[in-house]
Amino acid sequence: MDLFLAAAGIVAGGIAAVSGFGIGSLLTPVLALQVGTKLAVAAVAIPHAIGTTLRFLLLRRHVEWRVVRSFGIASAVGGLAGAVLQTLASSRILGVVFGVLLILAGTSELTGWMQRVHWGRTAAWVAGTLSGVLGGLVGNQGGIRSAAMLGYDVPKEAFVATATAIALFVDAARLPVYLLTQGGKIALIWPQVLIATAGVVLGTLLGEHVLARMSQVVFRRVIALLLLGLGVSMALQSLL
Repeated sequence: MDLFLAAAGIVAGGIAAVSGFGIGSLLTPVLALQVGTKLAVAAVAIPHAIGTTLRFLLLRRHVEWRVVRSFGIASAVGGLAGAVLQTLASSRILGVVFGVLLILAGTSELTGWMQRVHWGRTAAWVAGTLSGVLGGLVGNQGGIRSAAMLGYDVPKEAFVATATAIALFVDAARLPVYLLTQGGKIALIWPQVLIATAGVVLGTLLGEHVLARMSQVVFRRVIALLLLGLGVSMALQSLL
């Protein structure tokens, strides 16, 4: 099982390096098989934060700070609220709704509709808050954040770098809450957390080379397909 967790970490880190999301999406269900969903959501925040920091350091010169100042701040506030709510309850309906939203976003990009969307300031704050709340609740804000960011016309490096910078805001808001409320339980599973973190770091370094060789058109299609896959996966997991 630890080998499976390490492999999941490598794949998750690689996908996140290419798309700006994926660590929580892949690692949380894998770790949940061993420790349960609620603890997995909190524990995965550690490799997520470390992998995101590494990705930011590699891509920091491409960050679109105008997007971070609106969308990112709203995401951080939403992430803090979601992390607090996550300690109280978890909703299966939320997972289904989240999955459907991602499916719609992926389909919109593949059909070309998303390329005609351009977010205004109000829409950016709403989308950022929603992605942050969902991230705190279900441990996965990256998918909905990247879905919303398809509405910004930015190059692939800027897309991933900006999504990464925003993710750092969210991690900074929610990680202290998880450590405060579930720190003792996380400490008991430190070997699994360490394995997952090592896998994410390796995957991030490998994925960075893939991103550099990918065209903008292929990049957006990859994002759309990942959103579709993530959406279907989350909806089915919530229904079963």
